[in-house]
Amino acid sequence: MRTRQDHRLERLDDHWLRLPNRWNVPVEICAGPDVPLEPAAVDEALSLLETADTLARLAEATGFDGPEPRITRVVLTPDLHKGAGIPIGTVLETENALLPQAVGNDVNCGMRLEVTSLRADRVRSRLDRLERRLRHLFFEGGRRVALTPAQREALLRDGLPGLLLTGDTPWRGLQPTDADDAVDRAHLPWFPARTAGAFADWIGSAGGASHDSIIGGIGGGNHFVELQYVSEVHDRAAAHAWGLTPGTVVLMAHSGSLSLGHQANGTALDLLRAGWPAGLPRPRNGILPFLPGERTEAARRRYLDAFANAANFALGNRFFLALTMRAGLAAEYGELTSRPLYDAPHNLFWPDGDRTVHRKGATPAGGHAETAGGPHALWGEPVVVPGSMGASSFVLRGHGNPRSLASACHGAGRRVPRGATARGGDAELDAFLREFRIVTPLDHRDPLVARRPDVMTAWRRDLKQEAPWAYKDIGPVVSSLAAGGVATPVAELRPLLTVKG
Repeated sequence: MRTRQDHRLERLDDHWLRLPNRWNVPVEICAGPDVPLEPAAVDEALSLLETADTLARLAEATGFDGPEPRITRVVLTPDLHKGAGIPIGTVLETENALLPQAVGNDVNCGMRLEVTSLRADRVRSRLDRLERRLRHLFFEGGRRVALTPAQREALLRDGLPGLLLTGDTPWRGLQPTDADDAVDRAHLPWFPARTAGAFADWIGSAGGASHDSIIGGIGGGNHFVELQYVSEVHDRAAAHAWGLTPGTVVLMAHSGSLSLGHQANGTALDLLRAGWPAGLPRPRNGILPFLPGERTEAARRRYLDAFANAANFALGNRFFLALTMRAGLAAEYGELTSRPLYDAPHNLFWPDGDRTVHRKGATPAGGHAETAGGPHALWGEPVVVPGSMGASSFVLRGHGNPRSLASACHGAGRRVPRGATARGGDAELDAFLREFRIVTPLDHRDPLVARRPDVMTAWRRDLKQEAPWAYKDIGPVVSSLAAGGVATPVAELRPLLTVKG
């Protein structure tokens, strides 16, 4: 289907497009002809490039005498869709500039994929009982993750490895390999922070060891914890090495930094607005950058510490989501093992000297060089690409393609904006609910709940926003990654049950 953006997009080959622009910034989109591109997202990508002018004006207004701040390259992944000022699915490379909004509010949102010792047939036969257990564990007071102030600070400053080194770790589902895996099987085990002072209230909220409603929370929107099984293998050697044999049950956790990430990004915007030069108009696209140098040193350091704290929290949050699922599985099916294949971020930035790569809704897809010395060096970086709720997900292996800035999409991507989904789809939703199992805080099968039309209407509205028809088909998206030289499919995963917040 042609869109009004067609006159702007140039097809370079069957799987890559170019977005010409007056700033002459290289912008490429990895998308085959079967991948729909949301018109508003392409407009948003063009608006993002206006930041090139902002950088020049800000450097002039502040007397910046360092190397020229500039946008050097932009890659848009196949799940490209409209975000808040910067499209989801954007990889942005800059020199001498940092753009907090190119990461967004949910700092270090990402995917954790674990391979269990369970088989699909065994799990499928008792899903009713498992659903009840998981509803209690995730939503009815069963989570009970107790952390001391020292553990909270260790997590925020030193990430999940720091937390697991505190010694007092009585959580259900913990396994002997978890401490080593927190370092070896995560793209970024921790983000360095000098202090966790920005979150002192959370650290000392109850004095001693205490539970709270934040850590181990799924969050809203498209976040989830899903139980899946390997339905098809595409790369036998890599799948065997990664334990992805047909019928194997895996768990996938998609969540991030929750309120901590919102606070970190809010801190950045407050500092940038407060330090904006008098007389210089704010940029039309609303994107505010940090430039390096002494003038911004204190503000940048304050933001980077809060950013690092939120990023580290997100790793811990996905870990506790996995522990909760492990606990539910063990209670229903008996002793099992569950080991992470990988934990990959998709809202983060990667500084390297004057150069910074920002990813917003995009995941690293490194190759052999990027994974050298680690457990995935022989195959390339695991790339986890979930489909929509109820659809297949894929595990791929990355190739470190410089054309994509060694990046891939973080999912199928929205086809319909969230607000538009609430206006229809009742028949489709009913059909979907008959075929698929979703664990939410509300049990829609409870007769007492079913007699509350106000409650059911709100519940159905929320589900419609994440229903399969609101998202792109995962097949063409994954095909674009493969044909574009970004990543090779290793295995397809089909869902057994999804837990939604």
